[in-house]
Amino acid sequence: MSRVAVVILNFNGQKLLTQFLPSVILNSSKATIYVVDNGSTDESIPLLRTQFPEVKIIRLDQNYGFCGGYNKGLANLNEEFFILLNSDVEVTPNWISPLVALADRDPKIGAIQPKILAYHHKNKFEYAGAGGGFIDTLGYPFCRGRIFDHIEEDEGQYNDTLPIFWAAGACMFVRSACYKELNGLDEDFFAHMEEIDFCWRLNRSGYAVYYTGESTVYHLGAGTLSYNHPRKVFLNFRNGLAMLLKNLNGGELWYKIPFRILLDWLAAVSFLLKGQFKNFPAVFKAHLNLMGGLGAIWKKRKALHAEYPTYTRKNIHPNLIIFEYYLKGKKRIH
Repeated sequence: MSRVAVVILNFNGQKLLTQFLPSVILNSSKATIYVVDNGSTDESIPLLRTQFPEVKIIRLDQNYGFCGGYNKGLANLNEEFFILLNSDVEVTPNWISPLVALADRDPKIGAIQPKILAYHHKNKFEYAGAGGGFIDTLGYPFCRGRIFDHIEEDEGQYNDTLPIFWAAGACMFVRSACYKELNGLDEDFFAHMEEIDFCWRLNRSGYAVYYTGESTVYHLGAGTLSYNHPRKVFLNFRNGLAMLLKNLNGGELWYKIPFRILLDWLAAVSFLLKGQFKNFPAVFKAHLNLMGGLGAIWKKRKALHAEYPTYTRKNIHPNLIIFEYYLKGKKRIH
């Protein structure tokens, strides 16, 4: 059995599998490749069986979302390392070896992200992950190479290896023992922000999250939902607050949550001003949905904090990224 399982989650992604799976097969000879099918109704399964017989198929009976699909798909795999890989990612030669080598050097590394560049603009970083993920003091995520809508060109500035706060779910290498110890991704998130929540739990439990520029992949991005789709806005705003409610220490909750809600409302107004009229109510729907699930969130919080009472601020940006970006014009952090 190989040490690495490359696991691709699929839902009606026949076209993406045809386009991107060949690069994964070609460049992942030392790994076992799995496709977890989230109850597809297209021709994904016949395609896999006829054109990619070397790929192992795990069929689920329905669409459990990104989180549930991966949790169920990975439950019975026994490889030492998992790579959660989006179906719209093109990988490069020798992309796995640097990830394994880094994990082997330090058993306290729980997850690793490679350099993620844009599939259609391969000299630029990709929105989701880029050169490694961080959060600011209010939990707003950003990446080296991408802050809000500003995306850098790859000029070798992030060819380093260093600890980060979160690794992108588009391509996340994770120690399987860590994944199972922390019960995987939070299925109540369904999709979006789940990898940041998982990495926060890794940080709380004493594991490190790393980025290495020695491995590169190319991500198409927005293959399921466009970045400004109301459903994506709903999930991001709801899950962002849920993540904070779960992970912030008690003393932080009482001032950071109200401030974050206020900024969410300002974001909703900005959607109106930009003419994104469907995204305006998505923010408030997210908050209402969150209130309905507070009991479940609080139960998870109590269990998490009982086992891992605090977290390190080492890789959290101490200031507000939104103010630094819009008021000070900072386009690059770290």
